[in-house]
Amino acid sequence: MFDLRGKNFLITGAGAPRGIGFACAKALAELGAGVYLTSRSERVLDRGQELGAPASAHDLTNAQQVNLLIENVVQKLGGISGVINNAGMTSISDPGTGEFESIDNTTLEKWQKSFARNVESAFLVTKSALPHIRKNINGRVVMMSSVTGPLLSIANDVAYPATKAALMGLVRSLAIDEAPRGITVNAVGPGWIDTESMSDRERMHSKATPMGRAGTPEEIGSTVAWLCSDEASYITGQLIVVDGGNSLPEQRYLPN
Repeated sequence: MFDLRGKNFLITGAGAPRGIGFACAKALAELGAGVYLTSRSERVLDRGQELGAPASAHDLTNAQQVNLLIENVVQKLGGISGVINNAGMTSISDPGTGEFESIDNTTLEKWQKSFARNVESAFLVTKSALPHIRKNINGRVVMMSSVTGPLLSIANDVAYPATKAALMGLVRSLAIDEAPRGITVNAVGPGWIDTESMSDRERMHSKATPMGRAGTPEEIGSTVAWLCSDEASYITGQLIVVDGGNSLPEQRYLPN
């Protein structure tokens, strides 16, 4: 099994109890890593208590708050080996972001808000954390992308796929730049994942995957933990798809 003892990771978007971010934090901690949890919501403090790990709430679209967060992480953990940029998606408490809307209904403001949430937050966190990650051997940056955007798309949904595709451009550029320092930069592309925010419609579509089910947050967490391990040290600039084979078939059949 992978050994992450002596390494410290920041996980963003870790506030939901059945979310991908918290699953990533648990997977890393179980392998011996130090973890620091953050999200926009104060509920991340509860997740920190569950793990016995430091946590704080921040607006990751605000550069000053991001810099304060990184200072807190270094102070609490003693350094940063890597970051898991999971913050993004659509906030349950903050609808109307422009995600999951057609181009006719997506205003420039909504478009920009979606990019701020899904792309700019990852840019700001990575930019602020990299000087600290570079002090380590085999540093890691993992972006939570999606199959939606880089590989597939959804009708009447323009902003969200665009942001997730944009993340892959950031991943590949950073991978080239940081490779001489031994830092790998990769993305995970989840398909239908059974989190607390999964809708009934999404659950229905998940049954049409070749595996006939949605994935679990823990299956994403274990993938992230592997990317953070020394065993994945020669993998960089890649999108690791975890979708139960959903992006493979040309023909789709819903079960009766």
